[in-house]
Amino acid sequence: MSIKIDTIRHSLAHILAAAVQELYPGAKFGIGPSIENGFYYDFDLPKTLTPKDLPKIEKKMRELIKQDIRFEKKIISKNEAKKIFKAQPYKLELTEQKSKIPIKNQIKNQKLSIYKLGNFIDLCKGPHVKSTKEISPEIFKLTKIAGAYWKGSEKNPMLTRIYGVAFRTKKELENYLKIQKEAEKRDHRILGQKLALFVFDEEVGAGLPLWLPKGETLRHIIEEYLYRELKSQGYLWVRTSHIGRLKLWKTSGHWELYRENMYSPIEIEGEKYLLKPMNCPFHVKIYKSKIRSYKDLPFRLAELGTVYRYEKSGVLHGLTRVRGFTQDDAHIWCTPEQLNAELERILKYGLKILKAFGFKDFNIYLSTRPEKYAGTSKGWQKATNCLKYVLKKLKLEYQIDKGGGVFYGPKIDIKIKDSLGREWQCTTIQVDFNLPERFKITYIDKNGKKRQPIMIHRALLGSLERFIGVLLEHYGGALPLWLSPEQFWVIPVGTVHRKYAKEITEKLKSEGLRVKTKIEAETVSKKIRDGEIQKIPYLLVVGDKELAEKNVRVRKRAKGDLGQMSLTRFLEKAKMEIEQKS
Repeated sequence: MSIKIDTIRHSLAHILAAAVQELYPGAKFGIGPSIENGFYYDFDLPKTLTPKDLPKIEKKMRELIKQDIRFEKKIISKNEAKKIFKAQPYKLELTEQKSKIPIKNQIKNQKLSIYKLGNFIDLCKGPHVKSTKEISPEIFKLTKIAGAYWKGSEKNPMLTRIYGVAFRTKKELENYLKIQKEAEKRDHRILGQKLALFVFDEEVGAGLPLWLPKGETLRHIIEEYLYRELKSQGYLWVRTSHIGRLKLWKTSGHWELYRENMYSPIEIEGEKYLLKPMNCPFHVKIYKSKIRSYKDLPFRLAELGTVYRYEKSGVLHGLTRVRGFTQDDAHIWCTPEQLNAELERILKYGLKILKAFGFKDFNIYLSTRPEKYAGTSKGWQKATNCLKYVLKKLKLEYQIDKGGGVFYGPKIDIKIKDSLGREWQCTTIQVDFNLPERFKITYIDKNGKKRQPIMIHRALLGSLERFIGVLLEHYGGALPLWLSPEQFWVIPVGTVHRKYAKEITEKLKSEGLRVKTKIEAETVSKKIRDGEIQKIPYLLVVGDKELAEKNVRVRKRAKGDLGQMSLTRFLEKAKMEIEQKS
């Protein structure tokens, strides 16, 4: 039987710690689990490490692997553990935590398990490989050094975390590293600055992007597209405030069950208010602003609503993890009889929207009841069954994400795959029996009686910030023509060609296209080079021949010179490309 990859990765974490112990005497050890694609270990070290130290540590790890050292497990008492780890404060702290120990090494009768690897001893439940010789020295690589608070709390010491990746074969490792190298080129944080889309400013605050003119144009293109599409689907667009009374969030259950993700209340004229973490309670109030009949249902509200959620600084990452973001949020109220049809409609349309942006590969997850939840288990089961029914009807394969639902209901998550095969959370569809109950939402049925509707929460793109970050990495910054903030540059060869270049620009603008005339005192070759760097889809060069024949010379991004063509023909070609979103 082959060894599980998690066992190999966990064993490598211990080998990493053993190497650090030999290289940096006096090191204090935190924890070292296996993680997706690899492993890490946290250290309190006598010196500051830099990426230049990683090859030296890797070399020592390979030396240890070749020594064929056995992993020896031993069961000891808590008192014995205290003696063994008397010089290791973090390990001593773990021995006192009983069942709360993160690495789950607590066993019956206050006994603990340890693993010995040469001179290195660690608190650990295991499992591990029998010997280091079972691990090929060519299947892993140390990748980065980062800071990490002990137990994830800012109140605790900052430790040095060393990350590594590991796979079953050298080829798998090489493929992974190749993809990571390509991912670095596509990093949306770098592309955002290079293409002048957005910036972050330390004085403004972490996790709060500032959108530059081109970035705001991109947002506007996406927002306009969503506005038109959802209006055609029967959604009514609304807008709500950025703050609300604390009482509202107590009624909704957010204050009780979501407080760790919310900012502290602010006091206004003796009343406590909160920055909104979600738009749903506001939409509930819009629904309740008048009496609703069964004839009004399904009742669909949509908003591009900006919300604010507390994220620790350590997890912030460009646009993909921010503290203030805009959701393409919508809420639907329907009768129980309408629920399945509405869920089917949302799911089918969500997939259509994702494909329009160029995402054709995805994984679907059905997230079930979490540990902290509102409502009844019966209501949760009913909602979960509805989601399962729709997935089955549409013949969509899905995985169960046990306990991954939000506190008010189960959900379907669609995670898109980008051009590098990486998975990103995107569309979410959530069934909610909880808020209608909490807010006493009703509608008048055919018999004139009050009944409680079912509420559906849904976002197609999720966070616009994260979605734009994913878009940039998916396309490597080379956005399709319909999404590009600047679609065309018109480049006159000389000053005598400027008038004709401006005529072309005005013609394109009159057709609703985004175009810029490049009349700077620079060479044509430099302007073309700049256009390539800025990833402009089309560069239209006009010189003597183009002026005489009233044509344009077309250069297409990544394909180069396409030759001359009439402006009419080019416009037809460009419009078709935009319409087809190709």
